[in-house]
Amino acid sequence: MKKLVIGNVTLDNPLILAPMAGVTDLPFRLLCKEQGAGLICMEMVSAKAIYYKNKNTEQLLEISPKEHPISLQLFGSDPEIIAEMAARIEERPFDILDFNMGCPVPKVVNNGEGSALMKNPKLVEEILSRLVKAVKKPVTVKIRKGFDDDHVNAVEIAKIAESCGVAAIAVHGRTRQQYYSGKADWDIIRQVKEAVAVPVIGNGDLLCAGDVADMQEETGCDGFMIGRGAQGNPWIFKQIIHKLETGEDLPRPTVQEVCEMVLRHARLQIETKGEYTGIREIRKHAAWYTAGYKNSAKLRGRINEVESMEDLEKLFLEFGKSQTYFG
Repeated sequence: MKKLVIGNVTLDNPLILAPMAGVTDLPFRLLCKEQGAGLICMEMVSAKAIYYKNKNTEQLLEISPKEHPISLQLFGSDPEIIAEMAARIEERPFDILDFNMGCPVPKVVNNGEGSALMKNPKLVEEILSRLVKAVKKPVTVKIRKGFDDDHVNAVEIAKIAESCGVAAIAVHGRTRQQYYSGKADWDIIRQVKEAVAVPVIGNGDLLCAGDVADMQEETGCDGFMIGRGAQGNPWIFKQIIHKLETGEDLPRPTVQEVCEMVLRHARLQIETKGEYTGIREIRKHAAWYTAGYKNSAKLRGRINEVESMEDLEKLFLEFGKSQTYFG
């Protein structure tokens, strides 16, 4: 597979784990890295939270030496605080600094942050020009198609980002208004790719290896950012690499492999966050890992009652024995 160069960072392949709040924590990133992700992105971190030394933010900034190359994503709307905090954390061991202009969550948007910035090109220019000057590491940006269907301005924002010295641009083919519903518009990714010279990373509806090949053909983009397609399926990176290199589909993981991955993921969660938090956070992952299996709805109910690693091990031993197929 073709390597992807972002500033002075070379990725072994163009497959990128998307930053997802509450999902791409350290344990999940390590599993995706092992499965072949070329770049992994951390959960987004508030520039203001760093400024105010928020204690929960420290855990979000934790990086393992096994993760490189890794991208740290900041969000905010105050150009001065963003640039200052980027300079403050630059010595930390991340390789790329990403700036979030894609998050659709109301509490972020209502603060004028995340995808709300798509409505304010002048502020975007100020933020990005100051951010690029503040750090030596490559700066990238994640944008959406636009704020809503009446304001589709990804091309304009991408040109501004490029003029500010941004090293790559990731484009999610949905507006903020759409959140994650409907179909991603890949044509807007093509338009951005044709409008700028820096690498363009396509994002939206990449749920299997075939989707990546289709996006490459339709848009000509340089990289592929996989978000929900990796939830419950860290194997997706290995599957895509295999498909693009051989033209063949890898068989899906066996029930045994899924059970082993859930339990390994849970152990990593507990190691990182302690049993109380680790077990509660593995519940959503365990539900994603087992979606599509026989009786998965019933299993989800039982997963949500699990209180300890021992409970989880018992449940998945029972689950593994009860399955005969991946539905």
